Amino acid sequence: MISQDDIDAFKRFNDTDYLMNEYQSMAASTAIYKQEHAVIYPALGLAAEAGEVANKVKKIMRDGTFDRKAIADEIGDCLWYIAALCRDLNVDLSMIANENLEKLYSRKQRGKLSGSGDNR
Repeated sequence: MISQDDIDAFKRFNDTDYLMNEYQSMAASTAIYKQEHAVIYPALGLAAEAGEVANKVKKIMRDGTFDRKAIADEIGDCLWYIAALCRDLNVDLSMIANENLEKLYSRKQRGKLSGSGDNR
């Protein structure tokens, strides 16, 4: 589980922010979609790639095989679309990661990790 120490360490480790933001910048250099499709294109691409992750995992049940590399490749594609979406929204990937950890830690502290809804 995520602890406050984990979050504090993540914030102090500036290399992590740099690496995430550098990845975001480098990923942007490979984007070929039109600016008029900003936000929409990466959001739809993310949904499609998440479906591909789910499909690879589904094959574990169907075929009894586990292809870690294939699943990891699809997760990498998800990461690319997340970085592109962040760029289109003009937010840093590192900021998204930090805020998400803070939200999760807060939920953990309040005993609200399980359940549903945004406002837990």
